[in-house]
Amino acid sequence: MDAALVWFRRDLRLTDHAALYHALKSARRVHCAFVFDRAILDPLLAEGQRADRRVEFIDAALADLDAALRRHGGGLIVRHGIAADEIVDLAAALRVDAVFAAEDYEPYARERDARVAAALTAAGRALHLFKDQVIFARDEVLTGAGKPFSVFTPYKNAWLKKLTPFFVKAYPVDLGAGALAPVTGAARPTLPDLGFAPTNLRDLQLPLGAAGAERLLEDFLGRIDEYDTARDFPAVRGPSYLSVHLRFGTISIRRLAALAWERAQQGGRGAATWLSELIWRDFYHQVLWHHPHVARRAFRPEYDRIVWDDDDALFAAWCAGRTGYPLVDAAMLQINQSGYMHNRLRMVVASFLTKDLGIDWRRGEHYFARQLNDFDLAANNGGWQWAASSGCDAQPYFRIFNPVTQSEKFDPDGKFIKRYLPQLAQFTPKEIHAPWLVPPQRQEEAGCVIGSDYPAPIVDHAQAREKTLARYAVVKGGTA
Repeated sequence: MDAALVWFRRDLRLTDHAALYHALKSARRVHCAFVFDRAILDPLLAEGQRADRRVEFIDAALADLDAALRRHGGGLIVRHGIAADEIVDLAAALRVDAVFAAEDYEPYARERDARVAAALTAAGRALHLFKDQVIFARDEVLTGAGKPFSVFTPYKNAWLKKLTPFFVKAYPVDLGAGALAPVTGAARPTLPDLGFAPTNLRDLQLPLGAAGAERLLEDFLGRIDEYDTARDFPAVRGPSYLSVHLRFGTISIRRLAALAWERAQQGGRGAATWLSELIWRDFYHQVLWHHPHVARRAFRPEYDRIVWDDDDALFAAWCAGRTGYPLVDAAMLQINQSGYMHNRLRMVVASFLTKDLGIDWRRGEHYFARQLNDFDLAANNGGWQWAASSGCDAQPYFRIFNPVTQSEKFDPDGKFIKRYLPQLAQFTPKEIHAPWLVPPQRQEEAGCVIGSDYPAPIVDHAQAREKTLARYAVVKGGTA
């Protein structure tokens, strides 16, 4: 093969890169490109979301990637348009024989790639796709009956049984002299060129690009042994914070899984727990592949019979962090201000929205999709349907998180709450989780009068719980 084009998408790195490896093995000259896809970006702009941290994160990752490619004699072509059209046109302009890219399992991506493949084939070219964003994809882990799993634990057991060093082996990318085609012409489009404005991303101390992912990984490996316990406490530096880097592929899932697996085999409980979280990620991707209807409807159809309250005022209060429940509000302020939310808190606020406020999980899912830096359709949908009890291996519908006891258990000293709600700073650890129960005189002493300086609870949890059990009765044929 004379020339190939590598289409970078959710794999913004040079190391352990499946599509780039195969392109370099197959062609004498390799071009590299990325497309800011208007099919994805235009709806954000239509919603007025002109400051989007994800677009800025991608922009920073592309600068890092382009610089790395140029050090090896190449460079990155960056286009802005409808990706399916831009790639086909670029392949023709560059006269390549084939386009190489990583598989993507989301419904839009599948339709887009089918269009590209058809157009390339019609022009005498080919589209070659390679697994890169998961360890096991589609039909690689099935039940004994050859069916996709719908329960996590047996899926995890089968996943671990199938795992061998082969599946986490890195693709050795050899960027030898002359392998990459140089780039000339237009510079990368800027954020304003795309219609977007700068955000506070660079103020968040989130390391960017592939080099930033490496720094985060190095930091995490120094504390991974405590991950199994530390990960549940939002005031503690427990998570890896690599989720956004996994989302955009500035680090390889194979590398992370290999590290986790090796340490778990050595008896590391923290590593074993982290590996389990990576398996959940694969699990939700295979659910989306086999059951694409989950992107719009409940995995379990009977849950679409639920009649939600969908109170707009309550939803607005939840979005803004004004529910009167400190842990819920602090979590919502975290996502609004940073685009990140601690995993334990994602479960807490999702349960609160669906089972305390009686609001359709799809509204919360959509809000997270707009706000999260690490938004991934499969994982986000899986998490929301888990909280709403409508998904694969979800929590039982009668399991309803108590936001106060969750707060007392996972933020016992109120450190996380105080970080985002400084008006509650003078309450004691015993008071801060339910400040509306504090006597009025003590509220004044603390400088925070509930109902004035901080909202009173917008719902009573005990009453909301009873309403939820009645609402979900339709799932069990009229009996709760």
